[in-house]
Amino acid sequence: MPATAPATAPPKKRSYTADAITHLEGLDPVRKRPGMYIGGVGSAGLHHLCWEVLDNAVDEAMNGHASDITLTLHPDAATLTVTDNGRGIPVDINRKTKRSGLELVFTELHAGGKFEAGANYKTSGGLHGVGASVVNALSKSLTATVTRDGHKYAMAFSKGKITQKLKKLGPARGSGTTVTFHPDPTIFPKTTFNPDTLKARCETVAFIHKGVRVTFDDQTQKQKRTFHHENGIADFLNHLITEKRARPIHDPAFRLEKDGSDGRIETVFQWTESTDEMLRSFVNGIPTPTGGTHDNGLRAGVSKALRNFIDTHKLQPRGLKLALEDLREGFHGILSVFIAEPQFQGQTKDRLNNPEATALVDNAVRQAFEQWLNSNRTLGESIVARVIAAARAREASRAAAATVSRKSATSGKLTLPGKLADCTSKAHGNSELFIVEGDSAGGSAKQGRDRTHQAILPLRGKVLNTETANLKKVVENKELADLITALGCGVGPMCDPSKLRYARVILLADADSDGHHITTLLLTFFYRHAKALIDAGKIYIALPPLYRVDIGKETHWAADEADRDRILDQHAKGNSKVEITRFKGLGEMMPKVLWETTLNPKTRRLLRVEVEDALETDRVMNELMGKDPAARFRFIMERAEDADEIDV
Repeated sequence: MPATAPATAPPKKRSYTADAITHLEGLDPVRKRPGMYIGGVGSAGLHHLCWEVLDNAVDEAMNGHASDITLTLHPDAATLTVTDNGRGIPVDINRKTKRSGLELVFTELHAGGKFEAGANYKTSGGLHGVGASVVNALSKSLTATVTRDGHKYAMAFSKGKITQKLKKLGPARGSGTTVTFHPDPTIFPKTTFNPDTLKARCETVAFIHKGVRVTFDDQTQKQKRTFHHENGIADFLNHLITEKRARPIHDPAFRLEKDGSDGRIETVFQWTESTDEMLRSFVNGIPTPTGGTHDNGLRAGVSKALRNFIDTHKLQPRGLKLALEDLREGFHGILSVFIAEPQFQGQTKDRLNNPEATALVDNAVRQAFEQWLNSNRTLGESIVARVIAAARAREASRAAAATVSRKSATSGKLTLPGKLADCTSKAHGNSELFIVEGDSAGGSAKQGRDRTHQAILPLRGKVLNTETANLKKVVENKELADLITALGCGVGPMCDPSKLRYARVILLADADSDGHHITTLLLTFFYRHAKALIDAGKIYIALPPLYRVDIGKETHWAADEADRDRILDQHAKGNSKVEITRFKGLGEMMPKVLWETTLNPKTRRLLRVEVEDALETDRVMNELMGKDPAARFRFIMERAEDADEIDV
């Protein structure tokens, strides 16, 4: 008889008992789940380590104990030192634990001097007593040096463990704390810090805490910069408006400083000709990029005061409705509040949750701003004129967008542009629209594409620069109108990514300077008039090759000159026969070649368009595509040395 295979034994069940419960002690929870404490282990989480140490120094300055802070980025770009001339972390022995204050701060979660309101700090950014210990837990090495009571002390750690006990180094003058740390590469995939990010944070600290000197010593580039702003957030607002090239429509800006038993409020704001609203807010010196209850209070107070001023002086035109977005268009402001017990949303402190902060800011701002408007009626009326202009533009844009949306509705009656070579499949998941430069390239793309899933829309020449164009002018432009119709999702405030006729929209232009310009023009259109598609991750840039490099029987494709040279260095050996072909444009490519290099999902290269820093993106877009030529001239001159080859 044939042997029978033994029956597979069922898996042994493990009982769920108390032994299955894991208890993480000391700083182990931080190393096990770092994202819970710093938001993640990417660039933002890495830099959050710096913010935690820097914020402790700022807390000393905020409460009048420090006047100078220095942040040093060491030559390896992965080691940071933060120094302040505050009181110095206590080094005496805690009676309850029999351990020094310095050891407790760096080795125990929820240990610090900021839990008792007003005892040691009237206000502070550090509240949970975990910042310093979290940084220590996630650092390969950390050294804390303290000067106080006539002596200098030092203590060293690695991954949260003590490597050098508290040691008295000798007599010293003054007081303060110095923390040097190097993030743990086993936790962070990349441990190098961004000098620009660090410098920007230092300057922001100096703006928010007027009179404090903040120095950024960038030893990677051998540059040292000290920030000191006696006018505080007023200087900050001027800096941001100048950086964005947003022209104010009234001067001076409104400014309020109010100190009370329930907290201190500082705000400054101004309306500009920009169509964007910008509000940067802070709580106890901590940036709150996602806002919170204090933001809500400011917006409510400003809106109420402005509406009361309009109603009192009968300034609203008959038949025109003013929406909240009209009141805020062009509004640029800074809000900084200082409260004793802030409730942040998580340890990363991106958002304030204190419900009482809304009324605190609302009442203070509404009363003061309304009085300011009535006392400066000419300035007030210039703001109202700006609001009315925004309302009229909004109504005109909505009407234009609605017209386009109706024309582009995805119904059986949809009339697509004649030059659109649509895909045959009705399935949305894999469909792609390639926006191609010129009829010649469009012809090659139409022949080389996968007709089932890929649609081709050729555009004639360079499209309209929409950086300063209103929506009415955009939809009247023939090339852009065809594009809007092909997209089918509307434009402007009516843009709805869920109605996009394709899963992806891919910008495909020549790999030369003209092609880059066309791509930039299209990106400007999407950023200014269909940004919802960028936010939804629908916009991509194709990377066609600029060179074909034949080495013997092998063919390589090079994206640019550097890529070409790399290929030659790696593959051109000895007497290899080398032929280099530079494509003048996509129209020169055979359809098969275009498919292999640029259209085939298995072999092509695509870049998805994402906006990481809205403020920086807006500034760059305005400089490159705005009306002011001076910004472009400066941009070109700063990069003149990089222009090795210029197409003429």
